[in-house]
Amino acid sequence: MSTTPARARVPRSYLFVPASRPERIGKAIAAGADAVIVDLEDAVAPDAKTEARNGMTAVWRSLQAQADSAGVALLLRVNGADTAYFADDLAFCQMQAVQAIVLPKADKASLAALRAVLPDTPCHALLETAAGFVDLPDVARAPGVTRLLFGSIDLMFDLDVVDDDLPLHACRSALVLHSRAAGLPAPVDGVCTAIGDAQALAADTLRGRRFGFGAKLLIHPNQIAGVHEALAPSAAEVSWARRVVEQAAAAQGAAIAVDGKMVDRPVLERAQRIVEAAAS
Repeated sequence: MSTTPARARVPRSYLFVPASRPERIGKAIAAGADAVIVDLEDAVAPDAKTEARNGMTAVWRSLQAQADSAGVALLLRVNGADTAYFADDLAFCQMQAVQAIVLPKADKASLAALRAVLPDTPCHALLETAAGFVDLPDVARAPGVTRLLFGSIDLMFDLDVVDDDLPLHACRSALVLHSRAAGLPAPVDGVCTAIGDAQALAADTLRGRRFGFGAKLLIHPNQIAGVHEALAPSAAEVSWARRVVEQAAAAQGAAIAVDGKMVDRPVLERAQRIVEAAAS
């Protein structure tokens, strides 16, 4: 079994925790997710945002040290660039040397506002508005953007749709397409709101995996194991991939067929990717 820490690989799971509950952040870091997002935006009421931000001042660096030791990526979701809280959130990031930011309602304008203050801090861009998706090619290629996240719930509200499946398929494909074109890791799928429903979580995660997502946003620690399992290659996939890799090696460059299907270079590379994923 590989002993590679979670921080050494691209995260599969991003667990939200409210910034207003600093006692929960350490628990979230220890919960088993690959990344933790401390949330100053949706998880904190407007009249509590200043108190929540101030409350983290004394603990942020120790939490960062805990996350580093655990191999967990620690991110801070700031409030939107169109809010009165944005400037103070960025000032906090400067003072506390926050290592990575989640930018909500990301588009060209909000990224420009972020970069005017924090030109070098890595940013996970959360796409959750029509304006953001119109700007998606530019957002994906913007300096400092390290991954794209899907804010499916807010996007449903913005587009006035009530079904998070078929109406959002074009947006899912766009995130995967532009992530790949920009050389970013596979994007992060939106949350599953069915807390405690393992079947719903598995179905939601597998749908994202079929579209090409490589991770998922989580709202409860009990979702971590289910997401990791759903994103991992199945036993059947691993068995097929190993047969492809072994038979290709034995053929020494000659054409081969596995399970009655020809194996060309893209198929072999996919099989090698699955074997490597299973090993890690």
